[in-house]
This record gives sequence, C-alpha cells and structure tokens, in this order.
Amino acid sequence: MRENIEIIAQAESHNIGKPISDARDEAELGARIFEYYAGALSHFGGQTLPVGGGGLDITVREPMGVVAAIVPWNFPFPIACWKAAPALAAGNAVILKPASLSPLTAILLGTLAHEAGLPAGLLQVLPGPGGLIGEALVKHPLIRKVSFTGSTEIGSQVMNAASAGIKRVSLELGGKSPNIVFADADIAAAAASSPMSVFANTGQDCCARSRVFVEESVLEEYLDQFIQSTEKIVVGDPLSEATQIGPLVSEQQRTVSETFVKEARENGRMIRTGGERPLEKGFYYSPTIVTGIEVEDRIWREEVFGPVVCIRPFRDEETMLREVNDSPYGLSGSIWTSDVKRAIRLARAVESGVLGINTNSTVHVEAPFGGFKQSGIGRDLGMSALEGYTELKNIYFG
Repeated sequence: MRENIEIIAQAESHNIGKPISDARDEAELGARIFEYYAGALSHFGGQTLPVGGGGLDITVREPMGVVAAIVPWNFPFPIACWKAAPALAAGNAVILKPASLSPLTAILLGTLAHEAGLPAGLLQVLPGPGGLIGEALVKHPLIRKVSFTGSTEIGSQVMNAASAGIKRVSLELGGKSPNIVFADADIAAAAASSPMSVFANTGQDCCARSRVFVEESVLEEYLDQFIQSTEKIVVGDPLSEATQIGPLVSEQQRTVSETFVKEARENGRMIRTGGERPLEKGFYYSPTIVTGIEVEDRIWREEVFGPVVCIRPFRDEETMLREVNDSPYGLSGSIWTSDVKRAIRLARAVESGVLGINTNSTVHVEAPFGGFKQSGIGRDLGMSALEGYTELKNIYFG
C-alpha cells in the first residue's frame, strides 16, 4: 500500500474531488490501519475465568465467517481499510461494497491485497448500486455480519433487513456534532482550528462540528476570529497542493447545502460569510457561517453534510447541555475549556461516542470510534473492532 500511495491518492482525488494532500494522508492512514491490526492479533484473545465449584473456564474469540462491509463515498479508502483489516485479522472473509460514486480505491485495495498474497476470495470487492447489491448482501443467508457506514436513514433499512436473519450488525451513521467553547478557553486556538472541524472534506463528514455553542461573553471575539480563519481557507482545484477544500461530490449534494442556507436566510438568519458558489466549474460551495439560529431551525437540527456551520451563544451550562443533547445524533464533538473538572464533567454528560478536549481530533486507529443514539451501534477502530468481528465462546472444563 505504501508503495502505491500516490496512485491511491490520485484515484481518490479524481473520483470524488478530495484535495490531493488529504487523499495522500488517507492513503497512508489505510496502510497504518492494516499495520495496526497485523500487530494487534498477538494481543487479542479470550480469558481464563474463576468459577464457583472449581474447574477451568475459558473464553475464546472465533471468526464469524463472511462479513459484508458497506462503505460510504466521503472517506472511501480509509473506511474500507478500517472495516476490511480487522475483519480479515479476526479470521473472516470480507465482501467489500463501495459506494456507487466512489468505487475506484476499493478496487485498488482488492488488487493490492491480492498482490500482497492474500488468499483468493478472502477479500472480494463488489461495486454497484446499493439498492441492489447492498440489499442482496444484507439479506444473503451466508453473510454473518454487516458493517455499514452511511446515512441514518439507510442504516435503519440495513438494520431492518438484517434482522430477519438475526445477523450481527454494526452501524456508523449520521451526526450533528457540537463544538462547545467556554469563556476560559484559549479562544484564539479554538477559533483558528475549529473551522476545519466542520469544513474539512467540504463538510461531508459525519463528525463535522456543525453546531457551535459559544459562551455569550466571548461570542463576538470568537466569531470574529472564526470568520477570519474561515475566509483564509483555500477553495479550489483538488489536484492543487494549496487546496484545502474541493468541490462537493455531486450537484445534488451541493443543492442540499444551498437549500438549507436559502431557508435560513428567508427565516431572517444571518449569513456571516459564504453562502455562494465561488467557482463556475465544479460543484463548489463556499464555507458558510450562519448565526441568529433558533434551536427549532431545521439547519440547526438536521445534518447538512456540506460546508455549513451554525454558531449560537449560551449563558449557562445546564441549558447549553440540554440543547447539546437535544438531538437524535450523538457521534462526535469538542469541548474547549481550561477547567479540567468542567471538561471531565461535560465529557461525561454529552451524549456522544467520541469527544475531544481542546482539540478537534477524535478519530484514532488505536481507539474505538462510533456513536450514541441514531449515530449508530458498535465500534470501528481500536481493539473494539476486532471484538465486533468475532463471536465470544465460553468453554468449561469440569
């Protein structure tokens, strides 16, 4: 994989408009994922348990069989890797179903796995329409586990279809993640780094911190710096080394963002920057900041999956926390404060699967990744992923 990073990155960038620097990072991430799970095998196993009455009780982890891995179009290569690698390491065969919009790097992954010596048939890549191939995989009697990343709506359908066969299911779904900024935080650091926590990958990220809660006393200071940082982001040709944000994946995806912003503007909300097409050619949409939002607004409650962020002030922690958790989603988020006790208290209270304290970094190969509520069930990455691709068996010797 490392010998082919540039080939993988170029394919990804041409296929979905991902900035080439990001595509290279994600190709390297794929290699690290396989490296991690190769090493993790020697640290993964069962237990010896003391039981009443004597005897010996042990648990073992056994592979499930054939796993269907269905991956999205926003991070095609790394998510394909973080499903295939632990499933293969745990002893399963994998059928990898890439999104219809982004099949190229999944096909490359299958080719490289074959060239690396993986036995034929253990990793099969099956491109095609999700409504046809994805459904067939989910319902097939020989598929023992379905691992799906995508929208909450489709995830619900996957879960429903898999239920007939009592298949094991893991789902990583939508998000509307909070970014919480207290007055005692390093405002400059938070405002400088937070724009890319929502605008990176052109906002097409289920972890996007698209709801920003700022303590009222520092709102204007934070907002001014956030706008300045946003307006410095380079939007352009994905193959340019300078580009930070490329186009959205399709015309339809851009229309979704435009519709949300148009509705907000018509409702009297303020568009502080962005809200336009910066380039004539390509499905570009400029990073957009919306203020004056009410908690009932659709743009505040629903996942846009585009480069749009809403910023809203708060006065007291209790009300803010209630608004943070008043969401069907619970995937990611950030908390900015210099008060360690507050950070711990809030981190325990926010209903999200992964959180960053004074950082927007929450996805790590070594650590579990997944959400609460309608953001999914089960976990990718870390040792938890290996658990999710195995059955736990208990054996007792009397």
